[in-house]
Amino acid sequence: MTTDQPHSDGGIAVSNRDHAIAGSNRFGRPVGAGLRRAFAVVAAAALGLSALAPAALAVDPLAITTPYPAVVVAPGARVSFNVTITTTGPQRVKLALSGAPDAWKASVLGGGFVVDEVETNGTDPTSVRIDVQVPTDATGTTSMTLNGTTATATASLPLAVRVNAAATGDVTLKTDFPSLKGPSTQTFNFNLTLANGAAEDLTFSVNAQGPTGWTVQANLTGQAQAASAVVKAGSSSGVTVSAVPPTGVAAGTYDLDVVAVAGERTIQGKLTVEVTGTYTLTMDTSDSRLNGHGPAGSSSPLALVLTNTGTADITNVSLTGTGPGKWDISFDQPTVATIPAGQSVTVNAQIKPSGDAIAGDYNVTISAKGDPSATDSLQIRYTVETSVVWGIVGVALIVAVGAAVWWVFQRYGRR
Repeated sequence: MTTDQPHSDGGIAVSNRDHAIAGSNRFGRPVGAGLRRAFAVVAAAALGLSALAPAALAVDPLAITTPYPAVVVAPGARVSFNVTITTTGPQRVKLALSGAPDAWKASVLGGGFVVDEVETNGTDPTSVRIDVQVPTDATGTTSMTLNGTTATATASLPLAVRVNAAATGDVTLKTDFPSLKGPSTQTFNFNLTLANGAAEDLTFSVNAQGPTGWTVQANLTGQAQAASAVVKAGSSSGVTVSAVPPTGVAAGTYDLDVVAVAGERTIQGKLTVEVTGTYTLTMDTSDSRLNGHGPAGSSSPLALVLTNTGTADITNVSLTGTGPGKWDISFDQPTVATIPAGQSVTVNAQIKPSGDAIAGDYNVTISAKGDPSATDSLQIRYTVETSVVWGIVGVALIVAVGAAVWWVFQRYGRR
């Protein structure tokens, strides 16, 4: 049996039995140790949540990004990095590009200007572009960094450019129809395609030249007034070339030179125009009078002048004539072998009305046709005159009638 012992300070000490009862539950397990373990678990969980919450909710106050931070290009190429800058609130961000050698001519561009700072609205990304001109003798990998600074934060964007001669792509200027054929009165139109097989976007311009006197123009497809255009890497753009021959150009083959300048590259193309010339045949009389005359049954000459006013020779020129009834129209040269360009040939025609043609005016048609497809014709008004024989017969009849009347008066007048 235990007894309560007085405490040395004059108080009453708690007995061991009472202490045992106060420190255990009804199952006989200590209460203080369990509470301490539960408190430790709750405290650890609270600390864990407090540590995770900032990590889950934290947002970088300044971010600078680009989709392609490391690229491979050919020597002499022009490189562009498209960069976006975002902030959690409206901020002014100072920008500085470091690490690029002076010979590389690197710059930060925005809104068409070289920029040192940008202003963000805290909601939409702000875009800038870094342009780098790679020297033609560059080798290896060059690293550079775009640094951004606000009043409260900093961020960096590492960039890398690896120079490889094998990265040079072909830039070609091609057309499906490099040669066209037609008469000198035609305008010759060519359609070409400039294909950019390089790994960079290229700004190009085109020019075309022809022989002396020709009017030759080269235009960017859909942009007739534009002096240059940008062709993205792996893309192509159309070019149209029109050529107008000078008046009176001789038939033959003519070359046109087309030059496209894209960055440091010059791409040349050659086009060909085959001018077949024009074929124009005109016909007239030697005195430009479109009439004739003669008695029925008799031939009358008519001089015809055939002129080639085109730019190419006309061959196999045949002449035909038609008149009313049984008229006969013949030529001293029914066929002219060749009439050279710009020259004339005289042909003599014979027009013979039929013998029973009544005096009066008639229409006669004379036609000329040569190769290729050169034709002309004349309408001649021909007057059939009374025959001299009939005039003599008429005079003879009058004389005969007069003589008969005289004889009658002489014989029977005295009676």
